[in-house]
Amino acid sequence: MNEAKIGAEFSGSVMGEKMLMQLLGGTFWDFECFDKDGRLKWQQLNRPNIITTQGLNYLWDIGLGAGTQITAWFVNAVETNTTAAITMTYAVPVFTEWDGFTQAARIAFVPAASAGGVITNSASKAVFTSAEAKTLYGGALFGGGTDADTWKDTAGGGTLFCYSKFAASEDVENGDTFKITCSGTLTNA
Repeated sequence: MNEAKIGAEFSGSVMGEKMLMQLLGGTFWDFECFDKDGRLKWQQLNRPNIITTQGLNYLWDIGLGAGTQITAWFVNAVETNTTAAITMTYAVPVFTEWDGFTQAARIAFVPAASAGGVITNSASKAVFTSAEAKTLYGGALFGGGTDADTWKDTAGGGTLFCYSKFAASEDVENGDTFKITCSGTLTNA
């Protein structure tokens, strides 16, 4: 399990004391592929992942700043063998998104209300139906801008919140069902 340690130093007004708050957080993914008869072909859990600097800045801006909340988020799979980097952005994701599925766009990320410092779409997984044979390498969570639901959009001004790379590549075939669960956690260290 990868955890991001986020340190923030706040100056207090009482005798100039400083408080160091350390948080542990990260995103955890569950990727599942089922054949056309509904049998589980493979599953990847808790892949190496990152919350991008763009994603972290979004969290701080919304939580403690005056940023504008993104109300619609979308997930998609990735078809290039790309190593995770915190410098990835919506405009320059570095990876290539998969578009070989029957749905017309990225699939909505529909989470339940957060509880215990965790938010997840496990009750409403993102479901894709493959229209081709393809090797997949991971997934990403996108939001905001003008076209966050449009696959391969990089001009819409959105946010690439996080990215997850499989431990090893996995294949999908025409007619397979591919499901993505993304869970985010942020807790005190």
